[in-house]
Amino acid sequence: MYKIVRKRELASNIFEADVLAPRVANSAQPGQFVIVVADETGERIPLTICDYDKEEGTVNIVVQRMGCSTKKMDALEEGDYLKDFVGPLGRPSDFVHEDIEELKKKNILFVAGGVGTAPVYPQAKWLHERGVNVDIILGAQTKDLVILEDKLGSVAENLYVCTDDGSYGFKGMVTHMLEELVENRGKHYDLVISIGPMIMMKFVALMTEKLGIKTIVSLNPIMVDGTGMCGACRVTVGNETKFACVDGPEFDGHLVDFDEALRRQTQYKAEETKIDERFEEECRAQGGAN
Repeated sequence: MYKIVRKRELASNIFEADVLAPRVANSAQPGQFVIVVADETGERIPLTICDYDKEEGTVNIVVQRMGCSTKKMDALEEGDYLKDFVGPLGRPSDFVHEDIEELKKKNILFVAGGVGTAPVYPQAKWLHERGVNVDIILGAQTKDLVILEDKLGSVAENLYVCTDDGSYGFKGMVTHMLEELVENRGKHYDLVISIGPMIMMKFVALMTEKLGIKTIVSLNPIMVDGTGMCGACRVTVGNETKFACVDGPEFDGHLVDFDEALRRQTQYKAEETKIDERFEEECRAQGGAN
């Protein structure tokens, strides 16, 4: 059992929690994830690690309330316990193994969207603590869905917030902000790291390919089981079959077959809708029983 020591609402349907998991906190590295199970009947939920404190022994996760299991997780309060909290899983970000002095010579840009903002923070923080300056584009549909702005601002040389509807910051999608920085503001980047919805990462990769910038994407949105057993996160990268959970979750964005991955994500949409409806009924029944 894993105690929730802190919990806070970030935006509509998005919350963060600090979970007491000393072994995970001690071993975690940027880019890795955990598998979380709320209770005996909960699903396995893969969540990218947002932060970790080795001294406190805590791991920070950001959760979007969607199905029954994440709503069960949200129903837990500070002092309550999660059934399982397994990790760290996946491969850490490649830059963890690079020479720091060489990293300091690079201009690095992170592009974060939606709850994909969460895993950007530990990467940018790790680089910041070692004297590597990074820029960050933080995108959301509207002002109310912008999350972790203060945290990202504390570890970025420059933070560019943009919203699709223009309600806060730059008006436009993250790709528009990226193009604006490179083509109109004279910014030069050696590496772009993009984390967010699959469709966002696809278009970021298309933009950076046009601009000639090496790009890494994190395919954590397509993970389900997290151990390579279910095959749900199977993806083609450079004509090779990979599994996001064990071979990634980070890959060369210009080699990922996003169209294939997006088609597979929607293949069982009707079945998923039925399961979600059944979960909602079960949640209501359980709530009524209490």
